[in-house]
Amino acid sequence: MSQSPEQSAERPVPTSADVARLAGVSRATVSYVLNNTSAVRISEPTRRKVREAADELGYVPHAAARSLRAGHSRMVLLPTAHVPIGPLYSRFLSELQGELRRLDYTVVQYGSLGLRGDEAARAWAELRPVAVVSLGEPALTAHGVELLKRSGAKAVITLGPDPAPGAHALVMDHREVGARAVEHLLERGRRRIGVIMPEEPGLEMFSVPRLAGARAAAAGTEAEIVPVPLRYEEEPAAELAGRWRDLGLDAVFAYNDEFAMLLMRALQDAGVDVPGETAVVGADDLLLGRLLRPRLSTVQLDMVIGRHLAELVDRLVRDPAGPPERHDLMAVRMVPRESS
Repeated sequence: MSQSPEQSAERPVPTSADVARLAGVSRATVSYVLNNTSAVRISEPTRRKVREAADELGYVPHAAARSLRAGHSRMVLLPTAHVPIGPLYSRFLSELQGELRRLDYTVVQYGSLGLRGDEAARAWAELRPVAVVSLGEPALTAHGVELLKRSGAKAVITLGPDPAPGAHALVMDHREVGARAVEHLLERGRRRIGVIMPEEPGLEMFSVPRLAGARAAAAGTEAEIVPVPLRYEEEPAAELAGRWRDLGLDAVFAYNDEFAMLLMRALQDAGVDVPGETAVVGADDLLLGRLLRPRLSTVQLDMVIGRHLAELVDRLVRDPAGPPERHDLMAVRMVPRESS
């Protein structure tokens, strides 16, 4: 006979003691098995009995209680990005989360929209994470890093061009992206080069360094670098393509492959020949760019794989006393194709 909602709600929450009785083992053994403790050797048949008993009872370990016993949590806090980060970074972050779970960490994504600096650090600290991996927005201050450490965070790690004082830094130097694109266009004889500057809020943390790299690559040459604002929408792209010849640009570094594909289609619709009149270069090396006609030239970003970063997080958590470390998160290389 099925239970009513009232009867189901009154069922007691199963405990580790219930699991131990059903499995015929001690509570300590239950704790060792369900917390994946490797320091104690437990036979596989015993582990299987404990897991089967826990499944039958619907028991799961209490994360807060486990944290109290250990003196720290196994939570890695990953503040969500304020900006559209694109498929390359989404893939990288998904891989990182999977590898952290493999190492028995609980990954919590925190919506930090509207929070700034120390305010964000205080909100994150309330959850008592063992580590924080921040994408760089909101930007942490030295005080915020110290606040997180005092609350129990053993590793505070920032991703981006500007590390926070006291935090470990995973550096993404986006100047190199713009530099490789413009170096390639200069080699192809292009001399008036547009650089697309996305108008979407937050993307300036990537676009401004890419523009700086483009300018540095052109310094000392006769080439001119022209910033070109653009929203990621068809209508603004068509409007820009309609006055393209008035701009006198013979090449464009389009920020990334998505903007490059948007602009290249608009240029073709406006009768601008690619690459005859205007060479186009993107960044990220997305599969779709290889399927276009002409195939899209791009700057490939080789990101550190998620497993290596997860292992770095684990090492920093296990050895929190060391000085702040700096690691390069990506390397870049130009991939020439038909569009340039």
